[in-house]
Amino acid sequence: MDATLIAVAALWGAAAGLLLPRAAYRFSVEPEEPWRDACPAGHALTGPARGWLGPARCTVCAVAVPALPGGTAPGVPAPDARGRYAPAVLVPVVTVLACTALAAAVGTRPETLVWLLLAPVAVLLAAIDRRVHRLPDTLTFPLAGAAAVLLGGAALLPEHGGSWTSALLGGAALGGFYLLLYRINPNGMGYGDVKLALGLGVALGWYGWGVLCAGGFAGFLFGALYGAGLMLLRRAGRKTGIPFGPFMIAGALTGLLFGGLAA
Repeated sequence: MDATLIAVAALWGAAAGLLLPRAAYRFSVEPEEPWRDACPAGHALTGPARGWLGPARCTVCAVAVPALPGGTAPGVPAPDARGRYAPAVLVPVVTVLACTALAAAVGTRPETLVWLLLAPVAVLLAAIDRRVHRLPDTLTFPLAGAAAVLLGGAALLPEHGGSWTSALLGGAALGGFYLLLYRINPNGMGYGDVKLALGLGVALGWYGWGVLCAGGFAGFLFGALYGAGLMLLRRAGRKTGIPFGPFMIAGALTGLLFGGLAA
């Protein structure tokens, strides 16, 4: 186990994770609505990359928040006394843990860099889906394309632990399986889940069919356990919709960890 690699992965996860809450806030809108470009009080989001990069904190609201009772849109959290309008702890922590675990499991093989680059995007998608039950095409398609291209590059380097061909086939297989489920029961499976499955299938397929099946099954298992827990607590019924993207991503992470350890 390379302690330096793990430390670098943790630092990368922290740096990337701190930028995700604002992006999650901006992407968390209903279909057909434009991405948010202002804080809940209406102050424009400024910063690098046209305001996409930066803390989930409005400096104007930090001063003016006492004068803003009830001034936010329905369903949008009001900024707190420090001007913070999006949770800024859970997402960075999850990103750090995911990056650290991947580095520890995969080691110094070329695909480690691929996983570290894709992990923050996956965490961002999970955060958005948890908030608004939506997986934006703006993120799911680039995730699948980036996974295929980056793993193609990793396959050209020595000591890689997987196969690019099986990765591409895995993306097609998992994406096709989710598409079939969507066609059978559109009310039980969102089309965004189908698009997410393409990228996750590419990643899982890198380590072979066993890892692909294990990671895919783990996603369904995690989702089923969560749904059963909600029903036991009487916080949901059989027809209550839950965001499935976070469980798909958690299952894929589980599969990659096992695949990295076994490669």
